[in-house]
Amino acid sequence: MNSKTFSEGIPLGKIAGTPIVLAYSWFIIAAFIVITWGPTLMDAFPDLGAAAFALAFAYALLLLFSVLVHELAHALVARAFKWPSTKIVLNLWGGHTQFDNFTVSAGRSLVVALSGPLANFILAGIGYLLQPLTQPGTPGSALMYIFTLTNFLVAVFNVLPGLPLDGGRIVETIVWKATGNQDKGTIAAGWTGRIIAVGIAIVAVGLPWLRQERPQVSYILITLLICGFLWMGASSAIKSATIRSRLPGISAGKLMRPAIPMLDTATVATIEQGVPQPGQQEVILQNASGTPIAIVDWQAATSVPANQRASTPATSVSRAIDPEAIVPEWAQGNELVTYMNTRGGTQFVVVNTQGNIVGLLDQQALIRAVTGKATP
Repeated sequence: MNSKTFSEGIPLGKIAGTPIVLAYSWFIIAAFIVITWGPTLMDAFPDLGAAAFALAFAYALLLLFSVLVHELAHALVARAFKWPSTKIVLNLWGGHTQFDNFTVSAGRSLVVALSGPLANFILAGIGYLLQPLTQPGTPGSALMYIFTLTNFLVAVFNVLPGLPLDGGRIVETIVWKATGNQDKGTIAAGWTGRIIAVGIAIVAVGLPWLRQERPQVSYILITLLICGFLWMGASSAIKSATIRSRLPGISAGKLMRPAIPMLDTATVATIEQGVPQPGQQEVILQNASGTPIAIVDWQAATSVPANQRASTPATSVSRAIDPEAIVPEWAQGNELVTYMNTRGGTQFVVVNTQGNIVGLLDQQALIRAVTGKATP
């Protein structure tokens, strides 16, 4: 395991070839369960004493096991469709399976998503069948009951039709099939996820307050935690899909500012004479072999006294550029974003099919186009 793996959590090994990582944030929910359930179990089983907190921790572990089975179902079904998963992370919010980028159909995406809740339904069924084998009124019976009920509720909760829940894939698939656009499906499922988050908060907390009931603080905290998770996950899905939907219309040729190439032996006066509209076009200096090496700073160039411009090298009023930061004007979408993210620098020379310099592309222009927001 590398240091990056340890930075996000504790590696638990691999199951069926998929790495399992226990995020440090899981201990927050484990502590919450122990603190809130410990006293309740102590009241229910006075003979346990402080061991009631150990029983509460056992419940936290059973919940962790249920989430692990849920995520493994996702990973294994996805693998059956040759959709590779890189790891499973168990965290404060439950867990998630991280997949490699892979093109998948709407139907298969839905099957992979619903495999998780199905696994929890199966665990709930197993718990229900084992319940009669435990002695009623004992800690073991209580633990089995909680395990069964939790898996049933987790399964039902996850099939609610809104992202980031697995059931959100139902909405996504319906819209995807109807429009032929996955991003529109994701955005629709994200909005239903937001509606579900608000609905849960109203029903679970708002209505009791209107009836002048006072829910326990732990109940309110759990509800708000769940609703907050749903809202953030839904919002993230909407944002990601919105960005993806913009990518096909983004290209280096559309975003670039026009540029004129000139030899690095040019002077400030030469540049002024060779540029039809000074300041409206970028000037990129290149060496004798045609490699771009610098971008002329128009503000610095115009600050040179008129009687000195013929003797002032253009390189003295220029800023260096990575000679390998070159993109073709036809580069677009995810290919363009990936390339610019993997290269150093913030400005890229744009070339045409003949390899001639035709423009300059700022990273900030790409960010604005992708996010739809102005950059500082």
